[in-house]
Amino acid sequence: MAIFSRILLCYDGTREGRRALLYGAELARERQAETHLLAVLDNAYWIRGFDALAAEAASIEEQSAREILAEGVKKLQACGVAAVGHLATGNAIDRISQVATQLNVDLIVLGHRRCGLLERWWAGQGHGLLLDKVPCSILVAIDPVETEAMSNPTETTGTQTDATDSAAHR
Repeated sequence: MAIFSRILLCYDGTREGRRALLYGAELARERQAETHLLAVLDNAYWIRGFDALAAEAASIEEQSAREILAEGVKKLQACGVAAVGHLATGNAIDRISQVATQLNVDLIVLGHRRCGLLERWWAGQGHGLLLDKVPCSILVAIDPVETEAMSNPTETTGTQTDATDSAAHR
């Protein structure tokens, strides 16, 4: 069996997700891999509500997730990659690992956005668990501009405009 012949791309419509989609599309095209695209709807916070508003909000969220999935499939088609779209509901880490196992993929491609300690604490401690739950390799797409900004915290992305604006407000 060829390496990376069955790829699962995880897509959520974010900048990081689009970068992962781009990396995954290029790899899938080069490898001529069977390609699957997964969007995960984490509805845990809607399940707690019992009124009609919660049901309506959940319906809107699901429709949005379906649109994101369709957008991702179209983007892949535009890159010359045929992909099967999958929509899963639940915890992203659990669902990604379950779908990867069910589809017997040998590579998962997903995006990552760096965050600070407070944001990581608020989001929960599950980020590293995906590595322990999947039976395959993972490619994590990271924005090189963001990585450079993290290593040079004194530099800003707005450069001259930011300095001029802050001086004007003093």
